[in-house]
Amino acid sequence: PALFMENARKGSIVSRANSIGSTSASSVPNTDDEDSDYHQEPYKESYKDRRRRAHTQAEQKRRDAIKKGYDDLQAIVPTCEQQDFSIGSQKLSKAIVLQKTIDYIQFLHKEKKKQEEEVSTLRKDVMALKIMKVNYEQIVKAHQDNPNEGKNQVSDEVKFNVFQGIMDSLFQSFNASISVTSFQELSACVFSWIEEHCKPQTLRDVVIAVLHQVKS
Repeated sequence: PALFMENARKGSIVSRANSIGSTSASSVPNTDDEDSDYHQEPYKESYKDRRRRAHTQAEQKRRDAIKKGYDDLQAIVPTCEQQDFSIGSQKLSKAIVLQKTIDYIQFLHKEKKKQEEEVSTLRKDVMALKIMKVNYEQIVKAHQDNPNEGKNQVSDEVKFNVFQGIMDSLFQSFNASISVTSFQELSACVFSWIEEHCKPQTLRDVVIAVLHQVKS
């Protein structure tokens, strides 16, 4: 009986140990099985993420293009390269770059207009010289065709009358067109008078009228 009781006690202890061991084992995660079954799937980008990324890239491109545009303006516009003592050595702001660009474009427009006016004046001078050249060629040809015509030269009095008649005609238009209230107005009126009353065709008509008057 004592041996039976001892074996029963040992069996009870082993049974409890087995039950405790099985309970503990069941509470421990089966890492081998989970490691074998767990595979991290690659991250799939959602439609919203793709739109956000595309928007970010487009915005960055836009900012880069704007920055490049301002950099190009600073390199092209000479006044942007000059030192501005009002802002020191600081980098020019976008507003200052734009304003300097506008000022430079307006300056170029004024210079272009000034050059066009100078070209127009030079063309008028060339036209006047061509007319004078044709007139002198006609005079030379007339003398060559009539070599004896030069013997009947006019007197100095006649030449003075012709000159006086031309100057009187010009002075009348000059006196009617010129304002002497200020030197600025005088300067402006003189140029306007020259452009209007001293054209080659106008002077030619005046000379022809004076010659007819002296001849009669």
